[in-house]
Amino acid sequence: MGPFGFIYYLLLFVVYILAIPFLIYKSKKEKYKVSVPAKFFLKDNPKFEKEGVWFHSCSLGETKALNVITSKLENIDINISVMTNTGFEEAKKITPNARYLPFEIFMPFWISKQKIFLVMEAELWYLMFLFARKKGAKTLLINARISDKSFKSYKKFSFLYKRIFQNIDKVYAQTNLDKDRLESLGANNVEVIGNIKLAQTPKVKNVFDKLEANVITAASTHENEEELILNSYDKSMGKLIIVPRHPERFEKVYNLIKIFCENKNLSFSRFSVNPSFNCDIILVDKMGLLNEIYAISDTVILGGGFENIGGHNPIEPAYFNCKLISGKKIFNQYDLFDCVEDYYLIENNELKEKLENQDRLKKSKITKVGDIEPILKDINGCI
Repeated sequence: MGPFGFIYYLLLFVVYILAIPFLIYKSKKEKYKVSVPAKFFLKDNPKFEKEGVWFHSCSLGETKALNVITSKLENIDINISVMTNTGFEEAKKITPNARYLPFEIFMPFWISKQKIFLVMEAELWYLMFLFARKKGAKTLLINARISDKSFKSYKKFSFLYKRIFQNIDKVYAQTNLDKDRLESLGANNVEVIGNIKLAQTPKVKNVFDKLEANVITAASTHENEEELILNSYDKSMGKLIIVPRHPERFEKVYNLIKIFCENKNLSFSRFSVNPSFNCDIILVDKMGLLNEIYAISDTVILGGGFENIGGHNPIEPAYFNCKLISGKKIFNQYDLFDCVEDYYLIENNELKEKLENQDRLKKSKITKVGDIEPILKDINGCI
């Protein structure tokens, strides 16, 4: 590892020892009872058994985006590591060889030999790239991007990122701005190919009948956003479908809807109990249905932009030509919004007015594409 690697590892080890009581406490919570033991204690989380193509992504959206690449790989052992629960569930749909990425101190002996290692977007872990390369893998950073907010913090630790990029053979960036930022941090061999999320067509597995009423979908909503949307809603606007981002909040959101509907002559339901759209307000408390719901929606209120979350992916609702509304806090999604035309970024207090004037809004549409052929060429050159 060299002197830098040794000091880096030692500091991480000290942090790990100090954090053990907190990690044990965290693992008692339902949300973390599998992921925390897997990542920090390697419980039921062995190294990959087969030498193949190893992908690493953070969460649900990045893991779903891998489908456009993995679907092109036949008779190849695909390994995927992730960071989040939703990412893990999505990874298992792609391959049985799904793992949680362990904390960095475990990398030297957890990482096994792979033919090629592809990391999505901005998962820049020093020991991960170092030992993937030491074990013989060609290392790629794909769909690479650096947001405005992240770039400021990255520059403060440029000495670390320079060492990380020394162990990355090739970088495929989303935009020229991302390329400039990555190169300023030490990245070499950077090529711009667009966003790979634009290289695949959203899939609809279950076709729902288009409703006669106007349909407003509040998609991937977070804490406080459902309350804002409900308080901006009126029955005359059409049906309201709410799809929270995180499943652990389904119950809380259902109670919010229930309280909101009291004495308002509004009907409401939850999709897991009544799988229809007959009521005025419907809570979709099932995962994996957003594309199907976008396909029957007229207007989409995209969550994550009304609170300080950073926004969510606008490509899917734009693909279905929905009228697209979001808050202005989309700092993690500027690159994707740049690929969409005719959307509305508003202040929180402007939502009610926008919904009252839906007939004046333009339908969104996608204006750019992404290219995965260079990535596939690299993969095929290693297998």
